[in-house]
Amino acid sequence: MVARRPLVRGDVHLVQLEPTRGREIQKTRPCVIVSPDDINDHLQTVVVAPMTTVARDYPWWVACRFQNRSGFVAVDQLRTVDGGRLIQRLGKLSSDTTEQVLVRLQEMFSE
Repeated sequence: MVARRPLVRGDVHLVQLEPTRGREIQKTRPCVIVSPDDINDHLQTVVVAPMTTVARDYPWWVACRFQNRSGFVAVDQLRTVDGGRLIQRLGKLSSDTTEQVLVRLQEMFSE
């Protein structure tokens, strides 16, 4: 049996998001892993936030730079996906951007 590469918070993977419904972000696109590493080590699902280069004036999106392109992490479009949807690891967000994503998530889910 081939060992699976660990899924690490802050890593960016190309993820197959189809099928979708309504206003969910579609297509196969880069997504950043936001679930904690200890959960990623034990489950075969992972929580991801899609990334996009489409500029919207949404205060809850986190601006980022990845692979020399400017874009955003759409933290309002969280998805829990099976590990089989992860097609390829593309790299890692900077630690500063990953921290901004986690802070924004905390702001979204706290009272």
